[in-house]
Amino acid sequence: MKDYSPRRKQIETQIAELRERFTAIETALEQQSRAYLNDEPIEDDEVLESVGRAGLQEIKQLEVALGRIHNRSYSIYHKCGEAISAKSLNVDPFTHLYRDCALSSKG
Repeated sequence: MKDYSPRRKQIETQIAELRERFTAIETALEQQSRAYLNDEPIEDDEVLESVGRAGLQEIKQLEVALGRIHNRSYSIYHKCGEAISAKSLNVDPFTHLYRDCALSSKG
């Protein structure tokens, strides 16, 4: 079984960075709320909220990838059980559905 410790550390670092970014977004939104109450001009909070939601979704996906590393299913496609190439995992560290399997389930 391949050692995914470096990948786990990379994913944990990504999660920490995303959480920092999310905290900064929350702070900016709070400041904008206060500015709105004081009739001060504010930036487009919808953009900040959208970026925050995308970051939260990525955190969830990365946490699932960590769980798959923990239960030793990280390098295996969820539906078909085929091996996931290192190249695919480098491109998308939370990939879990083989393209052909994903397409056949939509069909």
